[in-house]
Amino acid sequence: MIFKRVWATTSVVALTGAVLLTSAPNASADYIRDKQWVIDVINFKKVWSESQGQGVTVAVVDTGVDGSHPDLVGQVLKGKNVTGNGEEAQDDTDGHGTGMASIIAGQGHGVNNSSGVIGLAPRAKILPIKAANVDDFNDDQWANGIRYAVDQGADVINLSFTDSLASPGSEGAKAIEYAQQHDAVVVAGTGNDGIDELPYPAKLPGVVAVGAVDESLDVWDNSNYGDGVTLVAPGVNIVEADPSQSSGYSNGTGTSDATAYVSATAALIRAKYPDLTAGQVINRLIKSATFLDRKVKRVPDEEYGYGLIRPYSALTMDIPKGPKQGPLAQSSQSSSANSGTASRDDDNTNQAKKKKSSSGNIFLIAGVAGAVVVAAVLFAVIRSRRNGRGGGPGPGGGTSPQGTGNLPQPPAGYQQYPHAAAPNQGYPTPPGQSPQHPNPYAQQPPHQGQ
Repeated sequence: MIFKRVWATTSVVALTGAVLLTSAPNASADYIRDKQWVIDVINFKKVWSESQGQGVTVAVVDTGVDGSHPDLVGQVLKGKNVTGNGEEAQDDTDGHGTGMASIIAGQGHGVNNSSGVIGLAPRAKILPIKAANVDDFNDDQWANGIRYAVDQGADVINLSFTDSLASPGSEGAKAIEYAQQHDAVVVAGTGNDGIDELPYPAKLPGVVAVGAVDESLDVWDNSNYGDGVTLVAPGVNIVEADPSQSSGYSNGTGTSDATAYVSATAALIRAKYPDLTAGQVINRLIKSATFLDRKVKRVPDEEYGYGLIRPYSALTMDIPKGPKQGPLAQSSQSSSANSGTASRDDDNTNQAKKKKSSSGNIFLIAGVAGAVVVAAVLFAVIRSRRNGRGGGPGPGGGTSPQGTGNLPQPPAGYQQYPHAAAPNQGYPTPPGQSPQHPNPYAQQPPHQGQ
């Protein structure tokens, strides 16, 4: 059965022109790395001192993953194509799956891996599950893909799409339940329509439902909200590998990208704490999250869920393991009871909560308001990935014009970040904090419970 499906990435802007997929001038390579604002905000180097995702497999159920992309060479396992079209799991003409994989486990390329896209968990392995040919998903097929991934030992399963037919009792829901029974962390995007409704599979019990925040760490206006949001993560202006573009790169925005960052964080936790169950990994994700200075009166909040991910805190905080099933399994039985026990201090749960409107109504972090990551670059082309299937566009669906233009060359006098290898890691040292993106994590906001 063909389902109504919407990408959890709304738009992708091609990064073309100066940047080449294989051999590129240093300026161009640094230009790609320079645009990765999340490196500064999360402080990848600090996170990598605790974990790089080693020994963990993340299944990316998507359009396939191009393992020949320079930033993913050696990172992608064989995987499986469940579409029946005769292609390999590493055939990705759409580029969406490759983009998600690069956010999770990209390791860059070139000297000291200082060029291209670097992922948050660069030593995790990607298991590609090709479940779509551009936009043709099949409910039974992607469900079979999840089961295959579980049987191959996947520790984390990334679902950067929505499916209006994946309700309880569907093949997709049964496959996700199978994954949870076999101790896999399942992560899905909340969708990109800016409405008070979560889609499937994100709102299925036990699934980590992820919304997106922008460069100021405000909830992105088009991120769906409401009951069931678990966490938020960066999802605006995210540079990712993209074999569908002549440059090999694109700039994506949507809850797809945020989902990939949460999957990467789960991989980091599983690498450092291999004895934790999937539920206990989710517990650590939730209890290390933060609302920064956002005012909420009930936890989980309808927009932020349990808060913004903090990968380093997730790896280092003193957090009891908790029940094997984790907080989401408990919440599915009694949301009101567990909202008071799901790792939030009383002062946080009693704070006033803002109404949904625009990011301007959220209290901004000092020094972050108005931050714009690509001030010198004009994006000319928008590629929509919000196509609907099965009877018309899904919620917020439809197709925007697909562009073919090129990104302008880096401006004259463009200064690259000085990249260097991180000690004993073989990965580049992230750029220093720039005036555009002071690190809000460094402000050490109160954590959300122990």
